[in-house]
Amino acid sequence: MKRFKKPITIFYFLVLYALAELTWWGYLLIAANAKRMPMILGEGSVFLIILLVGIYFFQRTIKKESEFHQQQQNFLLSVTHELKSPLAAIKLVLQTLVKRDLTKDKRDQLIGNSIEDVGRLDDLVENMLLATRIENNSYSYPKELFDFSELVKSIFDRAIITSENTRNFQQQIEDNITIMGDRFALGSLINNILENAVKYSPVGAAVQVQLYQQSNRIFFIVADQGVGIADSERQKIFQKFYRSGNELTRQNKGTGLGLFIVEQVAKNHQAKVVVSNNQPKGTIFEIIFNLEQ
Repeated sequence: MKRFKKPITIFYFLVLYALAELTWWGYLLIAANAKRMPMILGEGSVFLIILLVGIYFFQRTIKKESEFHQQQQNFLLSVTHELKSPLAAIKLVLQTLVKRDLTKDKRDQLIGNSIEDVGRLDDLVENMLLATRIENNSYSYPKELFDFSELVKSIFDRAIITSENTRNFQQQIEDNITIMGDRFALGSLINNILENAVKYSPVGAAVQVQLYQQSNRIFFIVADQGVGIADSERQKIFQKFYRSGNELTRQNKGTGLGLFIVEQVAKNHQAKVVVSNNQPKGTIFEIIFNLEQ
């Protein structure tokens, strides 16, 4: 809000000046011709109403701009952290491999950890590029017929590895479900929903994944037992850079791009995104694909 302090001060100074001038000229006109007082008061009231409406929209715009600015700052901080952590880990592994004579098992373990860190970096970069291309309408969504079940299983298995088995993953994935769609974009959709479920779930909590087909519809469902999403934030979570909670006190990492990508990819595949409460706590994300469209 500090960056807007000077313009806001100038704006309100001008408002006070305009009100003072309006009052003064109204007084002079009424003093000169008292019979015109009703007309002068009526026109002054209209001007005052217009001014108050303008102040309201100005305040709302400033608030939105301030929130968006804070979201952008948090995005940059999050990206910096998301890049720095795996890079530091990879650097440490490489230094260890160079300086120490390790057993083959230990060396393979360190290399495997580095590959996982590279995967995290790759996901981050892909999310940023995809979100930018979607917003610029430059992504073409190349579609093909492919095995959707196989894609969900591969991303599910990878989520188990990257989370280091800290969550209780459960799956009911129906085999041989095919879909006409963009494999890369749908993979990003699946990955972002799963990553979101893991991020906002406590250690040991259940993360359930379902994929099944009923008639001409495909259902992809992820249910977690995390902190949940307030009803007031249900529509906001799909905005670019938006993340639930207070922008100044939030502790969870993230860029605010994941659910933006989810909604945009779902829209392009004529799919419906449903967000509901899990019981007794948590969130359920349900993506419904209509194969007839």
